[in-house]
Amino acid sequence: MHSLQPKHSKLNEKEINELLEKKNISKAQLPKILSTDAGLPENCQIGDVIKIERKEGDKVNLYFRVVI
Repeated sequence: MHSLQPKHSKLNEKEINELLEKKNISKAQLPKILSTDAGLPENCQIGDVIKIERKEGDKVNLYFRVVI
C-alpha cells in the first residue's frame, strides 16, 4: 500500500448491518468499487462492503463502497 493511499478495510456482516440500518439504505444503494481496484484489501469478493478512511487535516472522513 502506498503511503498516500487511504486505508481500505473490509467490514464484517455485523458492521454492514449496523451501517445499512443507521443510514436507512440497502447495500445496492451504496457507491460501487471494482473488484480489480488496487486499493482493496486481500481476499475481497463481490458483495463485500469496504470502509475507506481518508485523512484530511485533523479530520478523518469515512466512505463506504460495495465491491462489484
